[in-house]
Amino acid sequence: MFESLVFWEILAFTIFVAAVFKPIRNKVLEMLDKRIHTIRTEIEEAERLREEAQSTLASFQRKQRDAAKEAEEILAHAKEEAGRLYEAGLKELEAAFERRKHMAEESIAQAEREATREIRGHAVELAMAATAEALAESVDATKADALIDDAITTLPKKLH
Repeated sequence: MFESLVFWEILAFTIFVAAVFKPIRNKVLEMLDKRIHTIRTEIEEAERLREEAQSTLASFQRKQRDAAKEAEEILAHAKEEAGRLYEAGLKELEAAFERRKHMAEESIAQAEREATREIRGHAVELAMAATAEALAESVDATKADALIDDAITTLPKKLH
């Protein structure tokens, strides 16, 4: 067996393969390990980026919900404020209307009092003139003058 050339060729080939295979195997394994490490790093980076993207998306969705809620609150507040301003304006308008109505009523009452006073004054003058005329027709001149003078002096005291 040791004398056969084939045996020595196989043994030499096996030793050669074993000698070459170990460094090549180590190089191949090292390259595969590097590639595995690179792929693992890229996967971890991709997962980290995916988680970051999901976090950012969730944050933006939360901000969008918050902004929509805030917009609704602002709109509700604006509607409430508009209603309050409308009510305040309406009350102010009603108060102004009531003041003007009261002023008009006072003005009318004042005009009525003044008209009544003027009518009384004219009535007194007419009554005095009518009395003077009636007395002038029924009483002689001297007696009429005395009665007229007496009536003129006492009538204003009795009417006022």
